[in-house]
Amino acid sequence: MVIGLTGKTGSGKTTVSSLLKEKGFYIIDGDKIAREITLAGSPVLIKLQNAFGEDILGEDGTLNRKLLSFRAFSSRENTEKLNNITHPAIRKIIAAEISKAQIAGYDGIIVDAAALLDSDCKDDCEYIAVVHAPEDIRLTRIMARDNLDRTTAKIRMNAQKSDDFYLSHADIILTNDAHHHLQDEIEKFIKFFADRKDTRCEKK
Repeated sequence: MVIGLTGKTGSGKTTVSSLLKEKGFYIIDGDKIAREITLAGSPVLIKLQNAFGEDILGEDGTLNRKLLSFRAFSSRENTEKLNNITHPAIRKIIAAEISKAQIAGYDGIIVDAAALLDSDCKDDCEYIAVVHAPEDIRLTRIMARDNLDRTTAKIRMNAQKSDDFYLSHADIILTNDAHHHLQDEIEKFIKFFADRKDTRCEKK
C-alpha cells in the first residue's frame, strides 16, 4: 500500500516520516530526491537557471539553495514555476522507488513529499496523510529551522496553498501541535493503515 505524506512547511512532516520509518515503513524522501536532481551538472539546473537567474549557481556549478528558495517561495507563481521544472524528474524517481519497495515485499510505502498535492505523484498514492499544525507553531519552527526572520518566514508560508486545500485532500490528518502527543498520532496512522490492509486482504 502506497500512502502519500504531506503537509505545509513547518508542520513537522519530516519528524512524522522518521517515526514511521522506525515502525517499519519504507520511506521515499521527496526532499532528498529533489536535492539529488539538482546536483552540479544536472539538466534540471539549466532550467532552474533560466527561470530564476544565472546567479543561483556558484562558480563551481553548485546550486545556491538558499537563494533559489528565497526566489522560488517569494510567491505562489514562482513556487508553481519551481514545481513545474522539478516535479517530472522527481516523479520518475519516486515511481522507480515504489517499484523497488514493492518488489522487496514492503507492505507500507510512504511517499514523503512537501509538494505532493501539487504534483502527479499523488496519483501514485492510494491514500493521503496530511500533517497539520497551527500557523503560529509552524512560523516558530520555520524561523528556527531555516534561520529566517519573521517576515521572510511568513512570505514562504504564504506561497503555499491554504490549510483547507491540504485538509480537503486528506484521508487521515495527523495533528502535530502542543496539545497532541505525536506518538498517539503515529499510532492512529498505524491503525488507519492496518484497517485498510485488512480490508484489502478480505477482498482478495
